[in-house]
Parts: sequence; structure tokens; C-alpha cells
Amino acid sequence: MQKQPPVNFLETLMQQHPKEFSAILQNRMKWNVQIIYTQINRDINNKAHFKEYHFNTSETYFYPASTVKMPVAFLALEKLNNLNQPGVNANTTIITDSSGPQETFVFTQPTAIDSRPTIANYIQQIFLVSDNDAFNRLYEFLGQKTILQQLQKKGYPNAIIRHRLEVNLSNQENRQTNACSFYDTSGKFIWQQKKQYNDNPLPNLNVYLGNGYYKDGQLFHEPFNFSEKNRIYLEDLTHILRSVIFPTAVPVANRFNLTSADRQFLLHWMSAYPKESHYPNYDTAHYWDAYCKFLLFGSEKGTLPPNIRIFNKVGDAYGFLTDVAYIIDTKNKVEFMLSATISCNAKGIYNSNAYDYDSIGYPFMKNIGQLIYQYELNRKRAYVPDLQEFIFDYQKQ
Repeated sequence: MQKQPPVNFLETLMQQHPKEFSAILQNRMKWNVQIIYTQINRDINNKAHFKEYHFNTSETYFYPASTVKMPVAFLALEKLNNLNQPGVNANTTIITDSSGPQETFVFTQPTAIDSRPTIANYIQQIFLVSDNDAFNRLYEFLGQKTILQQLQKKGYPNAIIRHRLEVNLSNQENRQTNACSFYDTSGKFIWQQKKQYNDNPLPNLNVYLGNGYYKDGQLFHEPFNFSEKNRIYLEDLTHILRSVIFPTAVPVANRFNLTSADRQFLLHWMSAYPKESHYPNYDTAHYWDAYCKFLLFGSEKGTLPPNIRIFNKVGDAYGFLTDVAYIIDTKNKVEFMLSATISCNAKGIYNSNAYDYDSIGYPFMKNIGQLIYQYELNRKRAYVPDLQEFIFDYQKQ
């Protein structure tokens, strides 16, 4: 029988490295530090078995930022499968209409190979560089009601994704989502989805954080209101990712309705670097390998080791930094899941664009990733994992 680490394993491990983690341990509540390490052990048939270790996880609110893009990307592919509409798939042209004065009409996508906006192109942008506009288009394709209902149906009743990103819209405006139409490559109309409106009640989270916030250049000395913002817990994000990385390890009711090709597509782009994408094409001076890979590498620039791949989704906004990841080392046959979040806002002032990402957040993400990775390198396993299904030819688009 393989010996399991103690329940307080993460705390004990961090205590052994005071230079990197003494401030984290001392400020765990102030910085709302939450960590989930999922140890993965394979049996003789290469079946994965999981053991989670938590540090300071709770229902204390953190703003999930771009991590909400991950479940929305999964739901978008699921909706296409559930529609079962002939000719409508992830590579079909989708034209987003403007159904209201605050909505955006989208008929072209400059980053696509032929300038056609597609669900597939939007998902690639989400995982490669965490594109906000791409997320908004998927949010509109799904509709607020569908997102909330499907997440609840899959066992995530506390997950609330209720608004677009980087656009200033009211609660009511986010309830309504654009009509959209699908066309084949010759421009022939295939199918239209009418505009949608979520008339179901939405919860008031009653969350006020910090000491002040900026609005229109003016500083207000009162807590910032997150009560109508998105919310999703770290444990839910971890399990949502696991359901796609290891679908057979999750009950059918908790899975996303994805084809094998959908899953391969997602795994490819979740683990690809911006430089490995021809369309969309990204300037590596602005989009380096670790641009969306906080764990293990923090804000490190340059080329990452070829034997390490990270299947993940990050988020950073309002001083909150989050990464949810499955990490593999194909050379040393190592695999594990790691999720972490931290609030990098020592002054407690929101909308200031003066957060402590560089001094607190990125170093923490790098250090906790390296700490678990080094532990995994030295951990004895009964059976070496076969990671072949997670190895991709990134030259193939």
C-alpha cells in the first residue's frame, strides 16, 4: 500500500521552504490564498486515481476573472453537439448580431485563416491568450440562462457566470444576449439563433471587499461591490477541468457532452503556446510561452522546457490571480493537478491598476508550482503513467 501524505501536507511542505512561503503562510487569510493539489496515481491498467490536498480552501469570495472562460468553452462545444443541426459545428461561420444598443455586431475575425469567425477560433483565442472578446461571443452564443442551468445540472450550483468581460454593461444588459446566425463557407445561410433573455432570478452575493475603488478617475473610500460579479469556487474549477482531462473518472452526469474530437481539440489548445498557433498568429514579444501559464513559471519569459506541458486556464483581474492546471512531464513521467488563487492587492484599492502581481502573485504561482513539481519528481509510484494521449504535434493546426 502506497503511503499517503498527511492531510495538512501542503502546509507542512511550505513550512519547509520559509524563504518562498513564510509570507504566504502568515498572510493566508489577508491574501485569500487557496491551493488544491491533486495527486494522481495510476493502476496496472493506467487508470487514474485521485487524492486531493487542500490549503485554506473555503467559500470566501475571489473574483474568478478569466477562469470562467474554461467552462464556457466546454459548454459551447457541448451546445453544438446538443443542437445536432446539420452543417453547424465549431468550424462553421458564426455571425453575431446586435440585438440591443450596447451589443456588438461581429461579422469577421481578422485572426482566423480566412477571416471567418467560428466557435473553434474563439476557443483557441481563449486558451492561447485569454481573449475577452472571444469569451463574450461564446457567452452570447450560449446565453446566460443556459450557462447557469448547465453548470447547475452538472453539479456546480454555486458557479455563477453572469456577465461579459471587459465591457461595462448593466445586470439587465448581461441578461440579454445577441442573436447569431450560421453560414457555410460559400456564405449560404444555415441556421439562426434568436436573441435570448434570462428571466430567472439571480443571487445577490453580498460581497464588498477592500478599502476603496476608482471610478471615472475618482477614488471612493468605501468597499468595492462584487455582489453582481461572476463567482466560481476553486474546487469547482478543479473538478470542471478534471472532467475534460479525465472524463471516464467523472460520473456521466457531471461530464460535458463532448466528442472525442472535441476533447482532442481542447487538450491541444489548452496546452499550446501562442507561438505554436499559425491562426491566430501572435507576436512572441508580447505573447511569450508562459503568457497564460502562471504555475511553475510565473511571469517568466523565454522558451519553456519541451518535456513539460500545462493544460490550464488562468485568470487575473482586480488583483486576483488564479490558475487551474493539469501538468505533465513527458521525460520524467510526472503528472499532477494544481489549482491556486491569491489576492494581490495589499492596499485594498480596486480599479487602480496598481496590484501586487509582480511582487506577490507571480512569485507565489511559480514557487507553489515548482514546489509540487519537485515533490512529484521524487515521489515513488507503483505504476509509471502512460501519458501518450497528452502528447500532441503542435505543428498540426
